[in-house]
Amino acid sequence: VQLVESGGGLVQPGGSLRLSCVASGFTFSSYVMSWYRQAPGKGRDVVASIFPFGGTTNYADSVKGRFTISRDNAKKTVYLQMNSLKPDDTAVYYCNAQYVDLRYWGKGTLVTVSA
Repeated sequence: VQLVESGGGLVQPGGSLRLSCVASGFTFSSYVMSWYRQAPGKGRDVVASIFPFGGTTNYADSVKGRFTISRDNAKKTVYLQMNSLKPDDTAVYYCNAQYVDLRYWGKGTLVTVSA
C-alpha cells in the first residue's frame, strides 16, 4: 500500500496550491479519502474528506469556502485545491485512506504560507 503526496511548497498569503495524492495497493474507489494537516507543535487534524460512491465531502470549519477536495477513481488520486491561503494554513499535509478499521497514511507534503 502506498499513498504519495505532492504539490506542496512555499506560497504567499492569498495564493493557491493544489495537492495530489496517488494511491496504490488497495481498492481506492471503496475508501474514504481525507487530507489531514499538522502544524509545527500541534496535533494532526482533519482538513477535508470525500466519501466513495457519490463523493460526499466534509470540511473543517477553518477551510470551508477556500479548500476543495476531489477524487478521480480511475487515476486513484485525491486532490486538495487550496485557495486564499493564510499563514495559519502552514503545515505538513497528509493523505489518508480509510475503510472500516483499515487506515493508511502518506508521508506528507509541506505547505508554507509566508510573505
